[in-house]
Amino acid sequence: MQRTALFKILAATAALALAPTLASAQNYPTRPIKIIVPAPPGGAIDTIARVVGDKLGASMGQAVVVDNRPGASNNLGTDALAKSAPDGYTIGIVGGSHNINKFLFKNLGWDPENSFEPIVYTHEVPLVFAIYPQIPARTLPQFVAWMKANPGEAKVATSGRGSAQEMAAEMFRMASGAPMLLVPYKGSSAAHPDLLAGRTALYIDTISAIQAQAKAGNVRAIAVSTRKRSQSLPDVPTASEQGLKDYDANTNGGFLAPAGTPKAIVARLNAEINAALKLPDVRAKLEAAGIEVQGGTPQEYAALIKSDLAKWGKVVKEAGIQPD
Repeated sequence: MQRTALFKILAATAALALAPTLASAQNYPTRPIKIIVPAPPGGAIDTIARVVGDKLGASMGQAVVVDNRPGASNNLGTDALAKSAPDGYTIGIVGGSHNINKFLFKNLGWDPENSFEPIVYTHEVPLVFAIYPQIPARTLPQFVAWMKANPGEAKVATSGRGSAQEMAAEMFRMASGAPMLLVPYKGSSAAHPDLLAGRTALYIDTISAIQAQAKAGNVRAIAVSTRKRSQSLPDVPTASEQGLKDYDANTNGGFLAPAGTPKAIVARLNAEINAALKLPDVRAKLEAAGIEVQGGTPQEYAALIKSDLAKWGKVVKEAGIQPD
């Protein structure tokens, strides 16, 4: 009898402790929501935050504010998100660097899995193998053969340390066995002139950044980096189709909340964001920017993060990249 009474007291105490959280989740939201974007305005994750944020504001009845916090390879904004109150009023969206930076920096102050609650996987941005058009290659195998025959000219542009472009190039080096010199630039705008002039042979860039040059014939698109062909360049075969088995490199991401955010709030945000991603005008805006819309459950996004961490950790280790 005493044990039963004790269990009842403990259960009642737990219910009282949980009651404010449940009430908060049921009433959520009662004030504006902030989306931290750890990158400057204009990029993929900023575009998604603004397009989806507008729809969230309308459907949830509260203002949604985008807070750009770029810097330190996207670590400043991500750190701010990890240290925010876990109440659903500060969430964030991350890109490909989220699952790479763990291996490039010794003291992040946050962990890509344990410091956050995944909300929803929002996007994938395929990368395009764009080569200098005077190179006598129209397929990826032909280009690999050209690099092996011309090792002194096999220069590959990247967007700098830890970028999706650098990781894709390192993965390409390992998968193809071709000799190549990686040449870092500060983004696409800095890398393109040397590719167009033939000073570099290849740049693995996002579709949105390279598509206009490819359509104009200034570069030749010979492969896309994802397992499936791109919606924007359906005639360009994937790297895996052309013999690089299991090659899969892209920049992807989604919405996260700080660890400890109530599950009911995460579930509400997941449902609202999934609904927004299905709207025709949202899909049209994002796909026009070279963003392939995803969606799904928090658990599916958590599994993707785990898988990407294993993939990029292996690439960083095999490439011999040392963390700062």
